[in-house]
Amino acid sequence: MTLSTHSCVVKGKHEVEVISQRVTYQGEGTLVKISRGVICGSDLHYYQHGKVGNYAIQMPMILGHEVIGTVEKTNISVLKLGQKVAINPSKACGECQYCLADDTNQCLAMRFFGSAMMCPDVDGGGTQYKIVDSAQCVPFESSLDDRIMVFAEPLAVCLHALNQAGGVADKRVFVSGVGPIGCLLVAAAKASGAKEIICSDISARALALAENLGASVTLLADDEMMFYRAQKGFFDVSFEASGHPSALTRCIDVTRAKGCIVQVGMGGDIPQFPMMTVIAKALRIVGTFRFTHEFTTAVEWLASGTINPLALFSGEYSYREVDEALQFAGDKQRASKVQLVF
Repeated sequence: MTLSTHSCVVKGKHEVEVISQRVTYQGEGTLVKISRGVICGSDLHYYQHGKVGNYAIQMPMILGHEVIGTVEKTNISVLKLGQKVAINPSKACGECQYCLADDTNQCLAMRFFGSAMMCPDVDGGGTQYKIVDSAQCVPFESSLDDRIMVFAEPLAVCLHALNQAGGVADKRVFVSGVGPIGCLLVAAAKASGAKEIICSDISARALALAENLGASVTLLADDEMMFYRAQKGFFDVSFEASGHPSALTRCIDVTRAKGCIVQVGMGGDIPQFPMMTVIAKALRIVGTFRFTHEFTTAVEWLASGTINPLALFSGEYSYREVDEALQFAGDKQRASKVQLVF
């Protein structure tokens, strides 16, 4: 079965276009008709800079890893034709030491949608039709709002971060940086039983969204937070989601002795890292990267209404307007999560 498909392809800095391709399904995996996708921060980096971190685009690459769709063809009976599915963008090898230890997000041969970390680049889900491993498809009811269900991937990132912290039930939580991921961290922490959630950001607009999603108190980033620094810190768990080096230093100051800091945002090195403070307060600082089983949990939480992320929905564009959509998504004074409709 061969189909024509239109794909959103990035070629380099500010170079994106919709191209026509052919996709041939030969009975392996599942053919999904993509219905909707969300523009992520990494998509913006590829568009704005031609790279993410040190990983530059090596060849024209289909963007997108936050996508949902419907089953067109499949090789397993668990999935039904016409069924709506959220697509896990992670395809781990299943054979390396990390996969065998159930740490699939650390897979040595991970093929993640829309990523230049592998050579050649791995195409994403920003296309009308895509063949995926059937295990990557997580079904959900057709009556559910697609605008909500397409948030499964970023929510999974946040649920993994919460698990890295060891949970937040009945704990005081600080979220530094409340872009889309920070806001979803707020919602996930609230749903997980956090006692108090305090947020900091440079944007009043972002803080208003965080409050909408469950923040107890919001503070502008230039607030000294002296009350929270006293007596070796206040918070049991801090999530640093901005990626700014000074924000991690602040988390070290306001997290109580023997507390936990989870580094979520990707940022630069800290030249004068306050190591002695970390040692003296016996802090636990952990990184968090993508997710494992949390993707299925994220679909379940969205389906059940445990979390409603629609406050972050900033609008939608046809996939044919991908250039305009990326420009709007890059305007952080107006946009949080922008969706492409296929």
